[in-house]
Amino acid sequence: MNVRHASVVFAAALALAAFCSTARAGGHAAAAHKAKDKTVWIHPVIAKFGGVHPRTDVDMQPDPNAVYKVFVDVVGYSKDPSRMDGSLQRLARLVNLMGFAKVPARNVHIVALLDERAGAATLTDEAYVRMMKEREPKQAKGLTGNPNLPILHALKKAGVKVEVCGQALADNDFQHDWVNKDVTITLSALSDLIMYGNMGYSFVKQ
Repeated sequence: MNVRHASVVFAAALALAAFCSTARAGGHAAAAHKAKDKTVWIHPVIAKFGGVHPRTDVDMQPDPNAVYKVFVDVVGYSKDPSRMDGSLQRLARLVNLMGFAKVPARNVHIVALLDERAGAATLTDEAYVRMMKEREPKQAKGLTGNPNLPILHALKKAGVKVEVCGQALADNDFQHDWVNKDVTITLSALSDLIMYGNMGYSFVKQ
């Protein structure tokens, strides 16, 4: 074999190796994409909201025989008034996680207090749209209602006590009669935290 022929053979071998490597990479990417498409989400308690990826093979599974008392201080809010607050989705996921672990509803006691700017999520459709058009006219363009009300209603139906901080309402100039009927107005998040703590509730902030 002369030098020129050897060079051609070597180049062909490199091209073949590169093609095989690309094919393998493409195969792995396709397999990963296919696996992602098969990710399972379930909603044991609250349909449509707070989906849970079921895993029984991992550590720290809730005990179905234990009693869970949780006070959640909700302060996260969506900067887009037409989108649901992500913090409420996480709250729904907590409920669904307990359902997935087969913790009976009688053993799950969750209080969700919407605080600070998250209090806007508790307003009626009419009050929410009016408030947003007055304060955020550009973002409120085309807004027809409060996107958070469906999940708040679902949370209450699932047994979550949904509250809003009365001090936060005042800070944001929200009238009490603007608050949706599914939500209870409390004196203050500060005093609620202490009182529920005295009753044995764990504290979560999101």
